[in-house]
Amino acid sequence: MTERHPAPLEPSRRDLLRTTSIAAVAAGTSAPLASANASADPRPFTGPLRVGLIGCGGRGTGAAANALRADPDTHLVALGDTFGDHLSNCLGTLSKEADIAERVKVDEDKRFVGFDAYQGVIEHCDVVLLATSPHFRPMHVAAAVEAGKHLFVEKPIATDAPGVRAMRESCRRAEEKNLSIVSGLCYRYQRAKRETVARIHDGAIGDIVCMQTTYNTGGLWHRGRKEDWSEMEYQMRNWLYFAWLSGDHIAEQHIHSLDKIAWAMGDVYPTKCTSSGGRSVRSDAKYGNIYDHFNNVYEWENGVRCFSSCRQWSGAASDVSDYVYGTRGSANIQRHRIDAGPWNWRWKGDGPDDMYQNEHDALFAAIRSGEPINNGEYMCSSTMMAIMGRMSAYTGQTITWDQAWNSSEDLSPPAYEWGDLEMRPIAQPGITRFS
Repeated sequence: MTERHPAPLEPSRRDLLRTTSIAAVAAGTSAPLASANASADPRPFTGPLRVGLIGCGGRGTGAAANALRADPDTHLVALGDTFGDHLSNCLGTLSKEADIAERVKVDEDKRFVGFDAYQGVIEHCDVVLLATSPHFRPMHVAAAVEAGKHLFVEKPIATDAPGVRAMRESCRRAEEKNLSIVSGLCYRYQRAKRETVARIHDGAIGDIVCMQTTYNTGGLWHRGRKEDWSEMEYQMRNWLYFAWLSGDHIAEQHIHSLDKIAWAMGDVYPTKCTSSGGRSVRSDAKYGNIYDHFNNVYEWENGVRCFSSCRQWSGAASDVSDYVYGTRGSANIQRHRIDAGPWNWRWKGDGPDDMYQNEHDALFAAIRSGEPINNGEYMCSSTMMAIMGRMSAYTGQTITWDQAWNSSEDLSPPAYEWGDLEMRPIAQPGITRFS
C-alpha cells in the first residue's frame, strides 16, 4: 500500500478558498449556471472507464458498487482514504460482490492513504467518486476539475460559505471543460419523486401557499476513542459530531428534505431564515459541538414559508416527510401523492426505482454520450440553504440569503496534520456571533 504522509497540504484549503471565492464573487453569487450542454464540441467517451473512489466508508463503498453497475465497461482502479482500515474494508466488501468483483482492479500502488490520498486517486482515473466527510469536498472537486475528471459528488458539498463559494466556481469551470458533475442529492433521480414534483410544477395543487418538511430520526453511530488516536484522528473518525467536518446534521442529513422543498419551488431559494435548535438529548462531550435538533422557518420573496424541523433522538418517534400545500390541494413528496380533488394522483410506477443507482446510471450515460450533466447549481444552493438554517440557529438571529452567501466564517482547521485540535465552542444562540 502506498502511504501518503499526512503533512499539511499545499496549497492550504484557506488559500484555495480565498482564490476561488474571489472568482465566484466576481462572477456574481446569485447568477445561475448556464445550460449543462453550453460548451462547444462535446465528445462521447468510448472504451473502458477508470473509476476512482475518495472516501472509503459505507457510503463510498456503496457509490463504487453503483458506479460499476451503471456501465459494464467500468473498472475501479484507485482508492483513497485518510485511514488505511477504511480502504481495506471497502476493498474487501467490493471484492465479494459477485456481479462486479472482476472489475475491482485496485493494484497496491493505487491504494492511497493520508490527507493527500485524493491526489493519487485523481491521477489514475477518468471518473472520481467523492464520499469523504463533507469538509474536504471543495478541495477535492477543485483538484479533480483541474485534472479534467468527471465527478460524482456526495452531499453536502461543503460545511461553510467559503467552501460553497469555492465549489460553485469549480462547477463553473467543470462546465467550461464539458465535465459531468452528478450530485448525491439522490431524491432528484428517483422517478417517483420526479413525477410528483413535475405535477406540482404543472399546477396540480394550484399556487403554493406553504410547506412543511421533517427529518426526525434516531441516533447514529459513534466510533469511540482509542488511546493512540490524536484529537485530529478522533474528530475525523467521529466526523458526524463536529461542525467543521459534517456541517451539523441539518446539512449532513436534513439537506435531503430542504433540497426537495427547493425543488418543489422551482429551485427558487428562500430570502431569509429564522431558526432555533440545541442539544436536548445528545449533551455528552462525545457528541462534539453539533446540535441534536433544529427548527427553521424559511421565507421566500413571495411570502411563502416552509416550516422545517429535524432531530436525531434515540428512542423518539421518527418522521421523514415533505408536504406542499397549494390553493387547491396538497402534495406529499415523500409518499408520491397528490390530494387535490379531481387532480388526485398516486405513484404506481413499475420496475426498479433505486435512486442511488439511478444517479450513477445518469452520470455514466452522460459521459458515454458526450452530453454532460452539471448539478452544480442546486447542490451548492441547497447546501447553502442548510448552512443558512444552521447559522440562524447557532446565532439566534434571522439570517438572509445574501448574508449566508457572503459569510466569512471558515470552519477549516489550522493545518491538516495529526495532533492536537481545539474544538470550536458549542454555539449559544444570542451569544454566538454571525460572521
